[in-house]
Amino acid sequence: MKRIAPALVLLLGAAAFTASLQAQQQAKSATATYITEADVQATLNRAPEAAVNPQPNIRVVDTGGYNVAVGALHRPQKPPGVAAVHFKVTEIYHVIDGAGTLVTGGTMVNAKTRPPDSTAVKLEDGPGASGTAIQGGVSRRIKAGDVVIIPAGVPHWFSEIEGSITYLVVRVDPSRVLAVK
Repeated sequence: MKRIAPALVLLLGAAAFTASLQAQQQAKSATATYITEADVQATLNRAPEAAVNPQPNIRVVDTGGYNVAVGALHRPQKPPGVAAVHFKVTEIYHVIDGAGTLVTGGTMVNAKTRPPDSTAVKLEDGPGASGTAIQGGVSRRIKAGDVVIIPAGVPHWFSEIEGSITYLVVRVDPSRVLAVK
């Protein structure tokens, strides 16, 4: 019993110290990040009428264990866009306005890995590849109000846009490849 008591005191002390450190870490990351409608609109206003807006991330926040980015994109109706796959970042789309056909999964056609120093890799959605289309994927019409979760490694592509489509995108980045801003 005499040997157990000091070990128990040491163990309880270590547990209390660990709990204290965890509480401090939680307090540091317990602040919220607010993105206003004006922030979203300013990002969308940077988009040329005939193209997808460059650098769509409004904010990238370090949440403690991973980074989270929030962006806004507007895609005009035009010939089918570029297919993409993000190797390390999961994307969540919430369609605000418009509709289109989103193809997910399958195999990218003419896939080319993006250069590590490209804007897309450094400022938008991390390492990945682009292609001209997707073969063998699942096509689904999405519209205002819909939410789509695209895990890292899943190719995706708008094969058709009806007029235009505008959506918020949340990017979950466990590898912290997106720069905090």
